[in-house]
Amino acid sequence: MWFVILSVICSVTVGIFLKVAKRFQLNVFQIITFNYFSALLLTYLTYQPELTFQEKTIPYTLFLGLAILLPIVFLIQAKSIKEVGIVKTDIAQRLSLFIPLTASYFLFNETFSQLKIIGFIVGFSAIFFTLNKKSESKSDNWVYPLLVLLGFGLIDILFKKVAIFKDFSFTTSLFIIFCGAFIISILFLIGKILVQKEKLESKNILWGLALGILNFGNILFYLKAHKALSENPSTVFAGMNMGVIILGSLTGILLFKEKMTKWNYLGILLAIISIIFITFSQFY
Repeated sequence: MWFVILSVICSVTVGIFLKVAKRFQLNVFQIITFNYFSALLLTYLTYQPELTFQEKTIPYTLFLGLAILLPIVFLIQAKSIKEVGIVKTDIAQRLSLFIPLTASYFLFNETFSQLKIIGFIVGFSAIFFTLNKKSESKSDNWVYPLLVLLGFGLIDILFKKVAIFKDFSFTTSLFIIFCGAFIISILFLIGKILVQKEKLESKNILWGLALGILNFGNILFYLKAHKALSENPSTVFAGMNMGVIILGSLTGILLFKEKMTKWNYLGILLAIISIIFITFSQFY
């Protein structure tokens, strides 16, 4: 579970980073684009991944799927926040947990113990209570939140498949995925510069390079968690989700002075209980 904890810390720190960036009115898409460059550079310098391999062994669909989904889902998430608000978008992202949990049973042939099932039920209750907040948006357009739900759920499944793919080391896979995501993002950015006359600013590039360090850690530890708990993918999926709820809520309270209702605090407590059940399910 240590890799899950480290991934949660990196993930929440990424969220804090982006939240601060918005307060400084930085261009978030430019930051995300150069974050992928920083992440692929770190992957290469840290692990020196093997880049000579037989073409027939390359899982093109898997790598290309993630390279496309990572920047595209981010764009959809940003559009969803703009159209229906951050609360509804956050609900959709958290509920995406349904998809990888279903995949754990049907695709990865995991058996769920009673303790783990109880942990899941408590965990989904935690999601609803934690996100029981008033939305500033009155829009009922659920198209974008639905795409957010499907996108994050699919990304989780694909990263699990990367972790268990045996013909490549996961660091080589990570390098290829980051390369693809950067290429696709930079093409989007060039289009925005040419069509929308968007200005590329050095401060956004610097913030992006810094963000890439955190994103690199987030995905690296997430993959390591899946390798360490290869027989229990649902533990990683649920543990990550509940961990982000707990740490994300606490940072919101302590750093950004966000107001929490009694139902939100109940949600945090339920998330902690959920993690306890899921953790003990590994031993009983």
